Amino acid sequence: MKPTFKLHSPETKTDYHLYIEAPDAQLTPGPWPVMLFMDGDDQFSFAVAAYRELRAAGRVPPLLLAGVGYGASYAKAANKRGRDYTPAAHSDEPTSGGAAIFMQFLRETLWPELARRYPVSPTVRGIGGHSLGSLLVLHALWQEPILFTHYLASAPSIWWADRHILGEGVRRRERDAALPARLFLSVGAEDSASMTGDLTLLEQQLAARPFTGLELTVRRFPGRNHFNVLPEAFGAGLTDLFGPPGA
Repeated sequence: MKPTFKLHSPETKTDYHLYIEAPDAQLTPGPWPVMLFMDGDDQFSFAVAAYRELRAAGRVPPLLLAGVGYGASYAKAANKRGRDYTPAAHSDEPTSGGAAIFMQFLRETLWPELARRYPVSPTVRGIGGHSLGSLLVLHALWQEPILFTHYLASAPSIWWADRHILGEGVRRRERDAALPARLFLSVGAEDSASMTGDLTLLEQQLAARPFTGLELTVRRFPGRNHFNVLPEAFGAGLTDLFGPPGA
């Protein structure tokens, strides 16, 4: 898949490749809710396939999907996911801990550019990802002021930096119990014990001290592991976040 456009970030000093799936403006003039997906180079095709199937069945409204990528796949030098998606430094990745700066890029550069190019909704904004991308999704959820309204976190890498992200959630709850957002959490039931167990820890944390206004759905997909769960995770997540109740 070729990027729709490229965008330089003065925040991270990086050129990002943006992959866009947009409704037909003549048929659906907008404004459109937006769903960002991390790891656009490798995972956006799964999001697009899930969305097109759901649209054909009338299970979700018209959405603008945007995949944020680097023009380089996992483990390539130009791919900066280990820097951008991590809220804390970890010895596994020397450049890690850049999530706060990446969030500035999303807020101050990417969103204005999307609004300039497309008739996007100013009030319905989603972010989704898988694995390390979902770590960024959870980090975004705990930020103030809140940028997104809808969050899709598939198999989040909660383990990163001694489960730093769980502490972020605790501190966010201590600052303010109100969190008006929708969160879809999921994992493949055959994923590693660490991934499935850590998701349970997050679920328990949210249940013990719930946020006012946070609508939470948790799914575990039977027979799926870390590498083959994306079609189900993205399809079920989009349905839960944007479809009609009970879809």
